[in-house]
Amino acid sequence: MSERVHNSPNLIYSVGTQIVARKPVLGSNGDIAHPSGAVGVVVKSPMDRQHSYRIRFSDGFEAALHHDQLVLLAEYKEGDINDADQVLAKHGLFDRVIFRCVIGSRAYGLDDEDSDIDRRGIYLPPADLHWSLYGVPDQLENDATQEAYWELQKFVVLALKANPNVLECLYTPLIETVTPLAQEMLEMRDVFLSKLVFQTYSGYVASQFKKMQTDIRNQGQVKWKHVMHLIRLLLSGINVLKEGFVCVAVGEHRDRLLAIKSGETKWDEVEAWRLALHQDFESAFEHTKLPERPNYARANEFLVKARRLALEDALP
Repeated sequence: MSERVHNSPNLIYSVGTQIVARKPVLGSNGDIAHPSGAVGVVVKSPMDRQHSYRIRFSDGFEAALHHDQLVLLAEYKEGDINDADQVLAKHGLFDRVIFRCVIGSRAYGLDDEDSDIDRRGIYLPPADLHWSLYGVPDQLENDATQEAYWELQKFVVLALKANPNVLECLYTPLIETVTPLAQEMLEMRDVFLSKLVFQTYSGYVASQFKKMQTDIRNQGQVKWKHVMHLIRLLLSGINVLKEGFVCVAVGEHRDRLLAIKSGETKWDEVEAWRLALHQDFESAFEHTKLPERPNYARANEFLVKARRLALEDALP
């Protein structure tokens, strides 16, 4: 994936940043001291974008320039490459979605009348765009409809690393779109499962609980919905190691998890359950039949096949 310079709409460039003047820089007598395109360095930054920067040029001359009168040197050098979003918009990447599913509370069986529909999936970019100067984004997002689609290679890599959200996509029963290529991936989904589930899931849960304990001490507040999903993640990871598949629906644990979400369960009880689940997780890790690592060779074989199919006009 190509790396691009991202410019936040509220970013203030710091002292020492190299910039390029977008217009001729005038001296005190009104003559041009430096032409448009001259390189300078920020020696004083404003508090906001309504005020000027102090810019020093190579000969020591300094001038005041507003934000819209300059551009980052790194961004300037990228030229049209930095306008990749405009190029990508012309290729209809949302029409290249090969897999669309629903995850989140509706797939877990934890939804209510206010729950959103979280759609996730995979898109396969056309080969010529993938090979181009502009590259392709790792992810397509539509915040208005709660949709997000990973580029195929990004999805495969995340699955090999045992990313919980990605693995749930492979095992959710709520599938809305699946092309023949995506169906092939679903049929080989077990190649992504390995003992890495233990390190990924348990490590994330432990770090998040540590942060929440700090929040409780400092603020006296608990994000109960987040706590519920961390416990759910432990339950899911244990099932993966014991049964060899991702059980997305929470089943018999639904009422107990919703009691955590509503704040009915005391923190000490949640903590006791978490510690017990960690012990169960370690035991499952010691006895699992899953391999140490996922099947990288099979995943790579599938990805190479997909790349070849991306040469065709029709979506595979």
